[in-house]
Amino acid sequence: MKRPWLVYGLAFLGGIILFIFILGLISTLAIIFFENRGIGGPKIAVLEVNGVILESEPYLSAIREIHERKDIKTVVLRINSPGGAVSACQEIYEELKSLRKSKPLIVSMSGVSASGGLYIAMAGERIFVNPGTITGSIGVMIQLPNLEKLMEKIGISTEVIKSGEFKDTGSSFRKLSSKEREYLQRVVNSLHEQFVKVVAEERNIPLEKVKAIADGRVYTGEEAVKLKLADELGNFHKAVELAKKRASLKEAVLLYYPERKGFLKKLVEGKLALKAEEILDPLSLRALFLYRP
Repeated sequence: MKRPWLVYGLAFLGGIILFIFILGLISTLAIIFFENRGIGGPKIAVLEVNGVILESEPYLSAIREIHERKDIKTVVLRINSPGGAVSACQEIYEELKSLRKSKPLIVSMSGVSASGGLYIAMAGERIFVNPGTITGSIGVMIQLPNLEKLMEKIGISTEVIKSGEFKDTGSSFRKLSSKEREYLQRVVNSLHEQFVKVVAEERNIPLEKVKAIADGRVYTGEEAVKLKLADELGNFHKAVELAKKRASLKEAVLLYYPERKGFLKKLVEGKLALKAEEILDPLSLRALFLYRP
């Protein structure tokens, strides 16, 4: 027995789903071309640095676009990050230093701006911090997982043929030798000195004073102001108001970078699948020199 009502019902439901999808797609495109880029008038770029920093390129591309756009008069760097890979943080910092030569750069620390997050913040001409913001953690570390005992239990062993004594330093299948530990410690110390030097120069603090507080400990926002790691207590809106003042603006449109992407845009771009680092902490899976707590 035929059931035309079922066919019509399914067709009607399919039409509703299609309509919602098309409406969402149109809305997403509108955000891309209009809302997110603004229409007319001066703009303030809000560069958001969120989460663990493993790659610099999304931020470098955003900074270059901000630099090139004449309608963007000033920049607010909004940080909510515990830091990340040393090289990525350094690249972002250097690009921001170049940007601040042509446009005012104000920093707003959110919940966390520690280690590499603090390193990046050093590029700002003025740093706002909340009383309870977690910052500081000036230092470097490298994490090396040791799976030697696990491999022994399941009967797996490795043989290494190498061109030099230190070529397989950090292998997960064995412990570090005393020479390797000394070698890696020298690298960590060198990277730590680079961090300390940047803080001393950018914040105009004597090098020895920075060394005294650069033992990896974290500080609250209130403590950071007292230590001159930040300039004053204030939230994001206060940073925006100062950015307007620096550029002599009464009103301005806020443009967020890197571009905020919703579900539909990710679907359209084929980027909906989660990367491994978005599911698991990658720092427990591979060895990295890190600016993070």
